[in-house]
Amino acid sequence: MVESLNSMLVNTRDFPYVALLDVIQEKISKWWNDRQIVAMAIIAPLTTSRESKFRPRFVQSNGQHISQLNPVTYHVKGGELEGVVDIFNKMCTCKEFDIDKLPCVHAITAVHHAHVSVYSLVSPYYTKEYYVLAYDETIYPVGSQSQWDVPDEVAARVVSP
Repeated sequence: MVESLNSMLVNTRDFPYVALLDVIQEKISKWWNDRQIVAMAIIAPLTTSRESKFRPRFVQSNGQHISQLNPVTYHVKGGELEGVVDIFNKMCTCKEFDIDKLPCVHAITAVHHAHVSVYSLVSPYYTKEYYVLAYDETIYPVGSQSQWDVPDEVAARVVSP
């Protein structure tokens, strides 16, 4: 982002500070709005990048052998690794689930067997809802200096260049 701002400001570096801040605010506001539009357009429960990482795991979860160890723990075998999944604590011995906070192949197999929604195990930070909330606020322009409400104690301060 810093490099983007830097290249954007090449022609405006000689502007007065307030005008320069207006240019920065306008650009960031546009970026923010663009992200709001992208977030609102998502149809899936997860952000686009997480869905694209998640979908192949569904395919890989087919054909796994599963045995239930207790009401919330499953042993899943198949592929290169096997894993013991704890649905309640959202953990798997393969550690992929623990690190990504996105169910691994073993966890997907386990929740399917347990008749639990796989999306209930995904970190909320990967959901469309959180993505929309991240860009929910609006970035407003600062406005003209004549409209600023500057407290007296701030206006009285002398700042040396």
